[in-house]
Amino acid sequence: MPVIRLEQLSKVYGRGAGAHTVLDRLDFEVGSGEIFGVVGPSGAGKSTLAQCIALLERPTSGSVIVNDERLSELDADKLRAARRRIGTVFQRDGLFSRRTAAQNVALPLEYLGVTKAEARARVAELLDRVGLSDRAGHYPHQLSGGQRQRVGIARALALRPRVLLADEATSGLDPDATASIVGLLKELRDELGLSIVFITHEMDTVVRLADSVARLDTGRIVESGPVAQLVRDPDSPLGALLRPAPTALPARSGDRAFRVTYRGDVPGDWIGLAGEQLGVPLALLGADIELVGGVALGSATVAVPETAADRLPAVLARLGLDARPAAEEPAAGSVPRNDAPQLDDLVVTA
Repeated sequence: MPVIRLEQLSKVYGRGAGAHTVLDRLDFEVGSGEIFGVVGPSGAGKSTLAQCIALLERPTSGSVIVNDERLSELDADKLRAARRRIGTVFQRDGLFSRRTAAQNVALPLEYLGVTKAEARARVAELLDRVGLSDRAGHYPHQLSGGQRQRVGIARALALRPRVLLADEATSGLDPDATASIVGLLKELRDELGLSIVFITHEMDTVVRLADSVARLDTGRIVESGPVAQLVRDPDSPLGALLRPAPTALPARSGDRAFRVTYRGDVPGDWIGLAGEQLGVPLALLGADIELVGGVALGSATVAVPETAADRLPAVLARLGLDARPAAEEPAAGSVPRNDAPQLDDLVVTA
């Protein structure tokens, strides 16, 4: 049974001719222990979505069901209790500058009137879980960006939620800090059984962290599915953004270059096998392959003599690969993925 379910969720600001629809009839589910990524360009409605899931913003219509409770139908007291089971982490860590790391983590416990002894024990447990036991007495200005975000995550977990909302939680962090937060969130999911909604514009982070992903644009979900499935679909605009793009060497004169995408279980020696079947060697011009959930995903650029080029796609298809001429334009609605993938320039043709 899903832990989070959205049913025809809409959010409209204003009325009449001045009305602006930010979220338009969204439907999706997040299962127990699932990490669900939401991506989209600036202004797509991602942050409003996070606020509506936690009922910090009330939706105009539709339902938000979390832990089997329809949040929009709860009275004020029951809604406050329901929110305690939803942890939130935002791009800005929101730490109080005059409170130490331990004191920041303790805040939710203080509001609930937890005894000082119980709060100390819980804070010590949480700081240990996020790897900051030795920073308990440090103030935010004494911590790095990644460490401050870890304190924010610890605070979000103080009341033992089943759901964690992370809105741009790695935005602005350096690659090492981002990798650290990604690893921490995966550990917390595995150890605590958390369901996580991870909202971001960083495609590399989605590939490393999320089980499933939805692309939000102008308030609508225009594409969604398991990350591994999307990355293996050569016709998916979102998959094109998620796939690593190899830096390719130029093909030799008389050869034709092809972009090759993993679609299924692929033999490790597929280049040699394809060469044997074609009767000519394949030249590897570039590749970016990575393991996601134990599955090899990615793409490569290969070149073959012109005489074998027409046969290459069929040969590779039998090996679980999709091959298209390297000069072929990406699918409509997609943009090439680069070293710092963004979605702000994404053009949707839905």
